[in-house]
Amino acid sequence: MRCPFCKAIEDKVIDSRACNEQAVIRRRRECLDCSRRYTTYERIEEMPLRVVKKDGSRVPFDRQKILSGLLLACHKRPVSTETLEEVTSRIEARVSEMFGTEVSSRIIGDFVMAELRTLDQVAYVRFASVYREFKDSKEFMVELRQMLSAEGGDAPSPKA
Repeated sequence: MRCPFCKAIEDKVIDSRACNEQAVIRRRRECLDCSRRYTTYERIEEMPLRVVKKDGSRVPFDRQKILSGLLLACHKRPVSTETLEEVTSRIEARVSEMFGTEVSSRIIGDFVMAELRTLDQVAYVRFASVYREFKDSKEFMVELRQMLSAEGGDAPSPKA
């Protein structure tokens, strides 16, 4: 550590204390050249999680984007905001645990789809239609059939 007064590099630590619930260490130091004292703070350098988009660009992870996607999919559905906050927190925790510094937007979308599938089927289909970029009603029906067959229901027959 360089002394802020005389720029010397030799110092000694006089006192160390944990701050901010153990996330930061405060150190009182004394310069061995000029004998002046100063305080430094040490914290863990966290690498922010970045999301790799479809086009290859990288953006900072933003939990608000997940929540807004869920809110849009669940618009006028019987799902509380608190439930959507919990879902968002679960997805955020899962992404943080499983990935170091980068995660694909496709993986995050798959996590959202899995949560919505168990939460509300209409919201799931709404989200899937945007996320999977359905081109026409046939693709939409394929998704509905898969969802219904997974739960043992009868798939609706298409009207030709």
